[in-house]
Amino acid sequence: MGRGQYREVGMLAQLPHLVTVSGQDAPGIAERLFAALGERGIEIRDVEQVRVHGRLLLCVELAGLATSESAALAAAIADSLTEDAVSVTIDPLLEAEDAGERDQFLVTVLAPEIAVGTLEGICGRIAHCDGNIERIVRLSAYPVHSYEFAVAGGDLDLLRRALADEAVRREVDIAVQVDGLHRRAKHLIVLDADSTLLQGEVIDLLAEECGCGAQVTAVTEAAMAGELDFEEALRQRVRLLAGLDQAALDRVRQALLLSPGARTLVRTLKRLGYETAVVSGGFTQVIGSLVEELGIDHLAANELEMVDGVLTGGLVGPIVDRVGKAEALVRFAAAAGVPQSRTIAVGDGANDLDMLAAAGLGIAFNAKPLVRQAADTALSVPYLDAILFLLGISRDEVETADQLEAAGLAGQAGGR
Repeated sequence: MGRGQYREVGMLAQLPHLVTVSGQDAPGIAERLFAALGERGIEIRDVEQVRVHGRLLLCVELAGLATSESAALAAAIADSLTEDAVSVTIDPLLEAEDAGERDQFLVTVLAPEIAVGTLEGICGRIAHCDGNIERIVRLSAYPVHSYEFAVAGGDLDLLRRALADEAVRREVDIAVQVDGLHRRAKHLIVLDADSTLLQGEVIDLLAEECGCGAQVTAVTEAAMAGELDFEEALRQRVRLLAGLDQAALDRVRQALLLSPGARTLVRTLKRLGYETAVVSGGFTQVIGSLVEELGIDHLAANELEMVDGVLTGGLVGPIVDRVGKAEALVRFAAAAGVPQSRTIAVGDGANDLDMLAAAGLGIAFNAKPLVRQAADTALSVPYLDAILFLLGISRDEVETADQLEAAGLAGQAGGR
């Protein structure tokens, strides 16, 4: 259709109608459309606008419209947009849908690359679960590709099972969450330390310092696989560290490597006003200063016993084990004033299972199979900031915030 052209389908009285404006975007199109509607006192039920590479799709749902008004309204809208390179259609909605009665879900897919066949498979699974896709948004192309699908209808458990099968088939990560205002409210994000916030295991680095790496590694692997009681395994490993001094602990602290994207994740969460926590079976003497440096709000970890600056091979205070991690999550949520339903826990090992189960959303991060199966969703990409995409935060939003902060800091420095 050409400039300002329109079509009208049907001559049905007192039905909701959908006005659709599509074509090349330009300033003022929405203003002129709403002016034409306002002049006639038309009641609006819903509005949706999308702009993709300069192309506009603007849809306005109108309340009941008399047949005699339909043609005149279509002509008035087309006339108001005569100078714009757009097409205008107005169609009666024969079966107006009450969206408020349908459950709303968000499906997020992440992978290093997402092929068209993957998108086809996901859309097919959603349709077979009686879900209707209302919106698809690309969240990122770096460090991973990710898309978010807004889905109306369907059953949450059925969607999760079907999409979990599709995730395995396509070798991608897929998360399904309930949509709603709670997603934008204040959250508490709780991170495991070893192999989640950090690359590798702190206790293995300590073992290298005292020359007992092989023994400690064997016990660590058994504990993380759920084959050993965590507390006993921890005490066995700590006894092997007896004799290490403060200088050795400092060297290990300096050698710690954050997981890729860790700083971006924490920095972005802080900007959003989220509370952050680290709950770890590791040791405060090693990770405490790093947690403070990152600006993380809460820390629960084990404390190594030291006498005259040397490790005794013992521990001080209660053990932060599988149960202790879950208890810490509940305690930190209460302190932050965040409902437990708005907590997110991220971990990789068997000792994280209770914490993942206690959280509103449990995320297995490059985890053991046992943990992946138990968690609400799993990430197999190595980038910790991919968690942001599960929260609906796009890469563009993260980078824009970084640029604005950098510009603000530069401006402050220039004003001195």
